[in-house]
Amino acid sequence: MGVGTSVLAIDAGNSKTDVAVVAADGRIVGTARGGGFQPPRVGVETAVDTLEEAVARALAEAGADSVGHVSACLANADLPVEERELAEALRRRAWGPSVDVRNDTF
Repeated sequence: MGVGTSVLAIDAGNSKTDVAVVAADGRIVGTARGGGFQPPRVGVETAVDTLEEAVARALAEAGADSVGHVSACLANADLPVEERELAEALRRRAWGPSVDVRNDTF
């Protein structure tokens, strides 16, 4: 990810999700709040579906279809294998060409 890259920031906890689109110059140009993120309870794809609405609203507010990088701190991404599985699920959404997933306590 270069310095001139826009970022989709996702903080998805068990009870709520906050999403922000950050422009390359650091300005926050779109935000949204959504429901909780619980892949162990509903499955990975359904959990990522819960992010879709908030991400769409934040991108629309920013006037963008996608970003340069997705940074997601997600509840229940407790092990490296879970981080990889969730990152792949986010990549399939095509919100940005690069994706980084960490646990939401980071």
